[in-house]
Amino acid sequence: MSQALLLIDIQNDYFPGGAMALEGSIVAGLRAGELLAACRQRGVPVVHVQHLSTRPGATFFVPNSAGVEIHSCVAPLAGEAVIHKNFPNSFRNTGLLEHLRGMGCDELLIGGMMSNMCIDATVRAAADLGFRCRLAHDACAARALSFNGMEVSAAQVHAAFMAALQGLYAEVAGVEKLLAGLP
Repeated sequence: MSQALLLIDIQNDYFPGGAMALEGSIVAGLRAGELLAACRQRGVPVVHVQHLSTRPGATFFVPNSAGVEIHSCVAPLAGEAVIHKNFPNSFRNTGLLEHLRGMGCDELLIGGMMSNMCIDATVRAAADLGFRCRLAHDACAARALSFNGMEVSAAQVHAAFMAALQGLYAEVAGVEKLLAGLP
């Protein structure tokens, strides 16, 4: 089984002071950084996914802004792949699938942001494409939402999406447990 680490949208706009700050982004970023360091040490290939918003009137991930940059906690090294995307699903209209297939990858370790948007869309797509997905829940972050007059806390949003992905789409576990499964 050939693994790769997929870090999705860990970008400045999701951190305090950014245009779309997420609750828990600092802790999630640090956990993603731990996963990244361990993968680098073990020679697991790393793929960074960076969202570039092309929607008219976009307020975050605007190209050529400080907010669109990958956060320093997981900054890419020379030689690590950076895939640019414009949609929540990291596979949509990108070269991600070809890149992973070219490496012979069949298992993904995943962390990133937002739990309820790009993580959800990408994990579901990856599983549908035949990848075994192992999602680091503590290396992901979300934000509070509202629906039909009901306020849903960031913690509840995150938990609901992790629960929905657990099982059929991914093994959802903490960074420490995922690290224990690395060669």
